[in-house]
Amino acid sequence: MQFGLMEMWTAMGGVAKTVAIILIFMSIVSIYMFIERLMVFSRAKKTSRAVAPKLADLLKSGNLKDALALSNKKDYKGSHLARVTSAGIQSFIEGKEAKLHLEEQIESASRGCQRSKTLFSQELRRGLPILATIATSAPFVGLFGTIFGIINAFRGMQLTGSGGIGAVAGGISEALITTAIGIGVAVLALWVFSTLNSRIELYDAEMENTASQVVDFFIKSGEGR
Repeated sequence: MQFGLMEMWTAMGGVAKTVAIILIFMSIVSIYMFIERLMVFSRAKKTSRAVAPKLADLLKSGNLKDALALSNKKDYKGSHLARVTSAGIQSFIEGKEAKLHLEEQIESASRGCQRSKTLFSQELRRGLPILATIATSAPFVGLFGTIFGIINAFRGMQLTGSGGIGAVAGGISEALITTAIGIGVAVLALWVFSTLNSRIELYDAEMENTASQVVDFFIKSGEGR
């Protein structure tokens, strides 16, 4: 008996094939999520690099309205730094228009930055719960196929009346295949999840740093009055 991929697929039962198809679909979802999130991260990084120096210059010169208009431009919509800066400036201006004290204006700007940071971080994490679910459930899906493979092995022993390797080889191979695929899909999903989560932590740190810089600017501008 040959044990090529096609031969093993042909020898597999309906349940094992269904399990294998489900696991393959899970792996495709994991790969898709990885590519899609990397594109989002790349866009955020590219647009932030383009807009950050311009925003810094406008803030240093005190042109808050121009900085707000620039950060709200459609071209920089995907920038995490522009989003945080925009929220901070908007909150500060609104506090100023409401005639709040300077300390309250600064506190309002800080809260605005933090809200924007939280919302953008949630956008970056979109799909990660799916990856976590795949990573934790894939081995059990594979185990489901494993159980039926063992059942088929015992069935082969019953039909042949023999416990030789030829009677159980098909069922055992079926069980091992689904187990291997399940573990492989889980490892893939876990690697993708960890990689994306590590990158998101970097973006969170960048947004936190930007929020701190925006608030520091308002504090210094207030002290210079």
